[in-house]
Amino acid sequence: MKITVTVNGDERTADVEPRLLLVHFLRDTLGLTGTHWGCDTSNCGVCVVWLDGKPVKSCTVLAVMADGHTVRTVEGLADGATLDPVQQGFVRCHGLQCGFCTPGMMMTARWLLDHNPDPSEDEIREAISGQACRCTGYENIVRSVRWAASHEREVAPR
Repeated sequence: MKITVTVNGDERTADVEPRLLLVHFLRDTLGLTGTHWGCDTSNCGVCVVWLDGKPVKSCTVLAVMADGHTVRTVEGLADGATLDPVQQGFVRCHGLQCGFCTPGMMMTARWLLDHNPDPSEDEIREAISGQACRCTGYENIVRSVRWAASHEREVAPR
């Protein structure tokens, strides 16, 4: 099937098998390997991307379901060479260890901050509760998101 998907602002057209998962379309067809592929059962959340502005686990979405829609991946967070505050927070606050869960965590964190610019620790933990991290114990991830929220408030136009 031929599909056309707007990915990180660029319209992309490709022929895909009807059963191809969105995660594999992004990684294997488009070469956007920032989206990780983990469990294939929607349990780990490392494959989170945005579909029409909402976080989805891309291992549960067929690529053909994204036809005519907009997808944003972790590669779409930065503005050129300028990292998104969420990305900056993960660097500054050591929000990653092995980095496997990081893209999905960042996409979820960006969505949270876009909808709640000053989340509490509990709200952050609830937002990322569908994602597994086996390295950090979540403390530094929460700290990273809180840093990003604080940083965005500091640099926001008055």
